[in-house]
Amino acid sequence: MEERTFICDNISVNEDGHLCFAGRDVLTLAAEYKTPLYLFDEKKIRENMRRYKNAFAKYYPGTARISYASKACAFKQMYRIAAEEGIGIDTVSCGEIYTAASAGFPLENAFFHGNAKTDEDIAYACGAGTGYFVADNTEELIALEAEAERLGITQKILLRITPGIDPHTYEAVSTGKVDSKFGNAIETGAAEEIVRLALSMQHIALCGYHCHVGSQVFGEDVFERAAEKMLDFAADIREKTGYVPEILNLGGGIGVRYVSSDPEVDFDGIIQRLCSRIVTCCEKSGLPLPEFIMEPGRSIAADAGMTLYTLSSVKKIEGFRNYAAVDGGMTDNPRYALYGSSYTVYAAGRMNEKTEEKFTVAGRCCESGDIIQKDVPLPSGIARGDILAVCTTGAYNYSMASNYNRIGRPAVVFVNEGGSYIAVKRETLADLAALDC
Repeated sequence: MEERTFICDNISVNEDGHLCFAGRDVLTLAAEYKTPLYLFDEKKIRENMRRYKNAFAKYYPGTARISYASKACAFKQMYRIAAEEGIGIDTVSCGEIYTAASAGFPLENAFFHGNAKTDEDIAYACGAGTGYFVADNTEELIALEAEAERLGITQKILLRITPGIDPHTYEAVSTGKVDSKFGNAIETGAAEEIVRLALSMQHIALCGYHCHVGSQVFGEDVFERAAEKMLDFAADIREKTGYVPEILNLGGGIGVRYVSSDPEVDFDGIIQRLCSRIVTCCEKSGLPLPEFIMEPGRSIAADAGMTLYTLSSVKKIEGFRNYAAVDGGMTDNPRYALYGSSYTVYAAGRMNEKTEEKFTVAGRCCESGDIIQKDVPLPSGIARGDILAVCTTGAYNYSMASNYNRIGRPAVVFVNEGGSYIAVKRETLADLAALDC
């Protein structure tokens, strides 16, 4: 059989010419669980978590840990795996906190993010025993201090700082620039002001600083520049107030490959250079090495996921475009509609056939913008009933899914060495109306 290179290393083709994911024939999985179907490779999730842990142990001489950014993909089994792998989690809502707690995740290892936490959010998260708040603004700090006083606790926090770094990524996922809804800019003086406010509060324990420059970052020096800017800020605050941070959290955002034109990621090199830069900056300023935290989300979940669809129709408009319509769409993957995101698509049962024509893979929603991907090379003979596989869908697909057009969300099925199992049930028609009065 011809040697092939796939976008993810957990993809292969068997002797029948069928696409395999984590060693399993996806046509068999589609027949058993129906489509649309989210597949997850449990081994790959664990490998990705351990990759960070191993790199930190290898390259950082101080204490380091990872905290899974669960907004990338949040359901009970993801939190169970995080707990089993001994890593922390980031949450951005009470829903994520509740789900994690329901899965038995120890909330003392949870961080609560968000730029617009409500009074109800703050009360719930404090009462649930959430380990750390990542406080975004002065109004949140004031409300958090009041709730902590009411409960008679001291709430640990990190302050979200905006370092003014442009990662040159999608505008929608760039968060480290001065003009951002997140955090407090160093450049404007807002960061220093909120540090002084936090230090003045009796029921707040300021543990350190947090920043996040953006997502899908491939630039080799982006994280290094952010670290240097944050540690320069820490040294300046130490000189002015005496405060020394215990924790430096540089967020997440290391890119993943969706299509062959995306660059290869030198993961080990990125972590090595980043750790080295932190050590150098601390030696230069005389700061003690902080506990170093990163928040990977996409780079944990993305290549651990694949979505299967059944082809409903093929429409060839002579001189214009070919359409391949599937039984899912923007309800289970809105990223093309939102960002124009790229994906690799395969005709799962025709992997030994030549990809002779290009097709726009369209969704089932009553919406012209319901597209999975344009100009996908597929075999010319694809037809109703064929299975299409969209790769690298583990991050921001399930978590961003909706019920637009009153369409139910797909099931989530995990694949491991022992077989496969349902992690999230498929939504039924009754589920769609369950909350209606």
